[in-house]
Amino acid sequence: MPTYTAPGVYVEEVPSSQKVLSAAPTAVAAFVGFTERAPTDDPNDPMGLAPRLVTSWSQFEALYGSFAPGCVLPLSVYGYFANGGSIAYICRITNTDPSGLPSRLALPAADRALGLPLQIESVDPDANIAIEITTEDGGVDAPDGPSPFTLTVLLDGAPVESFENLGFGTGDRNVKTVINKTSTKIKVEVALDKAADLGSQLEVLKPGRYPLEKAEPIPVPVTGRKFAGSESARNGINGLAVADDVTMVVVPDLITAATDADGKVDLNLWKAVQTALISHCEQNGNRMAVLDAPPGMNPQQIKDWRSDVAMYDSAFAALYYPWIKVENPIGVNGNAEVFIPPSGHIAGVWARTDETRGVWKAPANDTIRGVLDIERTVTQNEQSLLNPIGINCIRPFGTRGIRIWGARTLASDSDWRYINVRRLFNMIESTILDGTQWAVFEPNDMALWEGVKRTLTGFLRGLWSSGALFGATADQAFYVKCDAETNPPESIDEGKLVVEVGIAPVKPAEFVVFRISQSKQTAA
Repeated sequence: MPTYTAPGVYVEEVPSSQKVLSAAPTAVAAFVGFTERAPTDDPNDPMGLAPRLVTSWSQFEALYGSFAPGCVLPLSVYGYFANGGSIAYICRITNTDPSGLPSRLALPAADRALGLPLQIESVDPDANIAIEITTEDGGVDAPDGPSPFTLTVLLDGAPVESFENLGFGTGDRNVKTVINKTSTKIKVEVALDKAADLGSQLEVLKPGRYPLEKAEPIPVPVTGRKFAGSESARNGINGLAVADDVTMVVVPDLITAATDADGKVDLNLWKAVQTALISHCEQNGNRMAVLDAPPGMNPQQIKDWRSDVAMYDSAFAALYYPWIKVENPIGVNGNAEVFIPPSGHIAGVWARTDETRGVWKAPANDTIRGVLDIERTVTQNEQSLLNPIGINCIRPFGTRGIRIWGARTLASDSDWRYINVRRLFNMIESTILDGTQWAVFEPNDMALWEGVKRTLTGFLRGLWSSGALFGATADQAFYVKCDAETNPPESIDEGKLVVEVGIAPVKPAEFVVFRISQSKQTAA
């Protein structure tokens, strides 16, 4: 309490005993897999392995490159944003090592008859170098032979060296002599017979910008441990522990790592990585794993794999089957379409449902944007075998499009059967955890109890009004108990404040049943 010693008027600010809780984010995906390249803007992370936030496809391209052979992650990220996702973390896994060989280029001549007159090689292996050629006088006839030219070296798109007034003659501006003596980025060799080739040519080199071709990187095997990563090293699945707001985790490139040279999928690696992913989500408690079924399986095979091989039992994971067909922007081997795991597109639908309806709405019976077809059509009878064991099917419905037709987790506990129930609790728990930090070290008395109770009641009442909780009245939908019964003297002496919260979540109408009978008329 302040001390008043002089007469006058004083104003005091009294803190409110009721705080306002803002719902925690629910639509933040994390993608773990392979990319075309690593980000180069963080000197503390030269390999680009730490989780990096992106909010659009164009931002992803700027950091990690575009679609590339052997990388499913870009296709999944593109599908995520196309289906309504807006925030994502990218956790890059390295599946290649630098070749250790220099980048090379053979510059074309203005006259095709001269072939490739200048051979260029980078000094540093795998350097991202381009060469820009400009002529000094625009190609105007020179009395002493070819026109002089300027050669500019660009590193990562920025000019770092420039050599003017170069030529192929024997003078002190000979291109090989000048560059090999002074350049720290490139070395050159001349592939011209001066006496026979130069003659009266006006331009030997064709002006333009030419990137040096990098040597192909060396593929390296990716193990389950590499996918799992390390929290302390900030890489892999466990490295996502530093991204507190992630709510969905996707590993689309599991198929890339698990497929051998003969095209056979290593199901042991598949299970090992998915088990690590589920464990990560359970330990963090605020996120769910969006799992892909192995490719090429029919309904009976995927049922047997789920029941006898995978044997997952977790409320923090959901499994989707079958794979989806999408456009293949890079057209590998002439294929304009490609089958990919559906998890990235599914995560986008989850985000879209959260935005348009709320996290309490089951992310099902909604179309998937950008999908051309599915790997295998699932019938109603086949799904009757898959749905009870937590396999969410993707099915075509004619003019209604290709839709997600399942909303179950992989939990055997019926309390956590549905995805929306688990995600609603995740959101509420995260909101309470973040929004009640103000109560720590406050006097543990009735004033604090009532303040916490009012704060939680106001938040839960808002959820009930939005349709997230079941009940005709607020009292039926939830309760908050914080009093002397939950906080006896011995609990207070231990420094604990105990609050009981009960909520009745809405659950999806998974089976809509109409009972129709024939009504017979009787004589009056």
